[in-house]
Amino acid sequence: LSDNAKPQFTDPTVQDILTRITGLDLQKVFRPIKQELKPPTYKLMTDEQLEQAVELAKEQAKKLLQMPPVLSERKPINDVLSEDKILDGMDTAKYVFTDITYNIPHRERFIVVREPSGTLRKATWEERDRLIQVYFPKDGRKLTAPLIFKEENLKMVFSQDRHEDVLDLCLVQFEPDSSEYIRVHAATYEDLDKHGKYDLLRSTRHFGGMTWYLLNARRVDGLIVDMLKRELLQDAVSLVSLFHMVHPHSESAQEAATQQTTGTDLLKV
Repeated sequence: LSDNAKPQFTDPTVQDILTRITGLDLQKVFRPIKQELKPPTYKLMTDEQLEQAVELAKEQAKKLLQMPPVLSERKPINDVLSEDKILDGMDTAKYVFTDITYNIPHRERFIVVREPSGTLRKATWEERDRLIQVYFPKDGRKLTAPLIFKEENLKMVFSQDRHEDVLDLCLVQFEPDSSEYIRVHAATYEDLDKHGKYDLLRSTRHFGGMTWYLLNARRVDGLIVDMLKRELLQDAVSLVSLFHMVHPHSESAQEAATQQTTGTDLLKV
C-alpha cells in the first residue's frame, strides 16, 4: 500500500481502537499533582448525584486523554530571498525582521533574517520557534530547551520511570512536527518497549502514540504479551486487528484473511 492508502493516525477507526486500548482509569487520570495544599472539600451526595458526578468525571477524563498529534517531520526552510553584496561586512550581527501582527497564524507569519554577508533569507524553523516564543510567549515553553531533553539526561529520567513527565514537557516545549519532538518521543517509546514498561503510559494521553509508533515499527509483540499478562484480552485482540489494518500484506494479516479469523482467534495466528 502507498502511504496515502495506509490507515493514518487521525482516521476515526484508528483513533477509536487506540482510545479503547488506552483505558480509562479515573484514579490514574485524576491522581494528585504537586501543588499548593488546600483543605479538602467534602460533599454529601445521593446515589443519583454520585452517579452523575462519576459520569462527569469520565467525560473530563476523556478530554484529558485526547491524544497529541503524530506528524511527519517538517521540511527544512532554505529559501534565499536576495544576495545584497553591497551590505557585506556592514555589521557582524544578524538582523531579524518579524511580522508581529496578532491575527496571523504562526505558521504563516513572515520572518526573515539578514546575514552579515548581505544575504536575505527566510528564518529556519528553529529561529522561527524561538522568535515566536519571544513575541507570543507560550506558557511553560522556554527559549532554550531544558537540559532534560539531552540524551544522557533522558536515560536518568527514564530510570526513574518518569516517561510521562518527559512527554508532557515535550508537548509544551516543541512543535509536534519538529525534529526534537519526534526524537524525544521515539527515545521514550524505545525505552518503554526495551524494558516492557508499557503500563506507565496506560490511561494517559500518550498511550495511543506509543502504540502507533510500535505498530509502524512492526514491534507489538511485547505490548501484546503485556496485555495478556494483565488479562486485557480484548485490548490484545484490538491491537492485532489494528496491526493487520496497518500491515495488510504481513504474513499474519494474510493468514487471518485466508482463514477469516476473528475475535480471540486472531491471537493464535
